[in-house]
Amino acid sequence: MASVLTRIDDDGTAEGQPTAHPFLSGIHQPMEKELTLTELEVRGIIPEALRGRYLRTGPNPVAADPASYHWFTGDGMVHGLAIHDGKALWYRNRWIDSRSNAAARCTTPAPGPRHGHSDTVNTNVVDLGGRVFAVVEGGSYPVELSETLDEQRYDDFGGSLVGSFTAHPHRDPLTGEHHGICYEGGRPNEIRHVVLDSTGRVVREAPIAVEHGPMIHDCAITTRYVVILDLPVTFSLATYLAGQPLPYAWNPAHRARVGLMPRGGDQHAIIWCDVDPAYVFHVANAFDLPDGRVVLDVCAYPTMFAGALGGPDASSRGLERWTLDPATGTTAIGTIDATPQEFPRIDERRFGQTYRYGYTLGTQSDRRFQSASRLYKHDLVEGAREVHDFGAGCHPGEFVFVPAHENAEEDEGWLIGFVIDEPSDTTDLVIIDAHEFEGAPVATVRLPHRIPPGFHGNWINGGDAQ
Repeated sequence: MASVLTRIDDDGTAEGQPTAHPFLSGIHQPMEKELTLTELEVRGIIPEALRGRYLRTGPNPVAADPASYHWFTGDGMVHGLAIHDGKALWYRNRWIDSRSNAAARCTTPAPGPRHGHSDTVNTNVVDLGGRVFAVVEGGSYPVELSETLDEQRYDDFGGSLVGSFTAHPHRDPLTGEHHGICYEGGRPNEIRHVVLDSTGRVVREAPIAVEHGPMIHDCAITTRYVVILDLPVTFSLATYLAGQPLPYAWNPAHRARVGLMPRGGDQHAIIWCDVDPAYVFHVANAFDLPDGRVVLDVCAYPTMFAGALGGPDASSRGLERWTLDPATGTTAIGTIDATPQEFPRIDERRFGQTYRYGYTLGTQSDRRFQSASRLYKHDLVEGAREVHDFGAGCHPGEFVFVPAHENAEEDEGWLIGFVIDEPSDTTDLVIIDAHEFEGAPVATVRLPHRIPPGFHGNWINGGDAQ
């Protein structure tokens, strides 16, 4: 199977092309093969308490057209690395066997029901009710994955999911429920609040009226509310008619607002709070204040999809605290850290509640969406920031926090993620002690190839030691 871009020159351009697509070249150049590796080099000592799999996914197109390719629409590929008893047991990468991917690779599509015209799934890997799913927003049903990633099946949660799903279903640690705000291009006047119970079955699919077809990547919850981000990136007919695979664009005519929907309430109970125009891909956390206001911590952008095609076209303006006042319907924006950053994660046992620590990825101020070689740890009580710098030529992705044990304190555990070493074209799985954030990693697992920057993943506890 040939790569779309067969060779990348030192200046980042593809041989035979004047300018390479920024998300098909350099560190973003797709992998060409599925691998199973069992002899993995480990440096340092992997904590004995880590027993499970780190799974991450992202776009890895088989045959993308550089003239129209958008990073968010590439064929999904899941990467997994299993750890048990202080050993790195295996690494595997597997494409999601959508119909288009299977046709391009002359394989058999994964079985199971489909929803919508596209069954590409490429954005997150999550544990829902004890089963592992690859998920995407705005279209396809989720794909259930076996422990080795070799078996896949599209699943509408046993027939309980009517429409599309979300890339960010958030688990309420107090109830075990998962909440998501879901949208799809064919229903521009409606989004849906979807709730799964602790077994992974849909128990609520409530409609919410909107205008213009907003693109809603993430949401949040508090003890009292579901938090809805209705911001000015919306369905664009002009972009659609131009043949672009992601038909969404910045829409200054769209009212920027954040909805507070009482838990268990319907769309008529939503309190909408106006906010200055901006866009948010990812929420760090949200929680209720004693005076009735709501805190929402986000990585925000001044605009998004307002210019160049193919991927994000604006730089993050940093980590911000939005304080929503349901009494006045207003939002006050404060800056926690103005350094460009993305992919905020926390100890998710604190999701929807007050919390102290957040972890983010420093990003470069360019549209390739590459990391700036750094992770940040924010102490939101003391107002302090620590930096873990991987060094020049190293590009970390999103890191996830894993508690050291069931009753661990917040920040007692490890941060885990992939780091690309660009000069050697290899990748490390890196494990950092959250208490010693700026220190050397406790362990790294070396992979002899580059894993392209992806989107999201999680640590999945448990599993066999095989």
